[in-house]
Amino acid sequence: MGFKGKGVLENQVYSNRVVRSEFDKNWKTVITRSGYVVYIAQRNHAQVTVLLTTGARKLITFNKGGKVIVGSGGISHYSKPHLAQDI
Repeated sequence: MGFKGKGVLENQVYSNRVVRSEFDKNWKTVITRSGYVVYIAQRNHAQVTVLLTTGARKLITFNKGGKVIVGSGGISHYSKPHLAQDI
């Protein structure tokens, strides 16, 4: 299950700089009792386009089972490993 494309292979990351995230069709959404929203990749190469407060845009790619957890205040946690590319 390798990643294709240029970018940086990252381990678990969190960010409070996310303004907007756009998920492709390969994600399942779950809301936890504590109010977190969990996005779970249903296929390899599931992608999220992220706009940061700096104006930078990133394309983040996950393999099946990868997770993005979004909490209050816009905190986003990205499971490991994932591929991050500047776009």
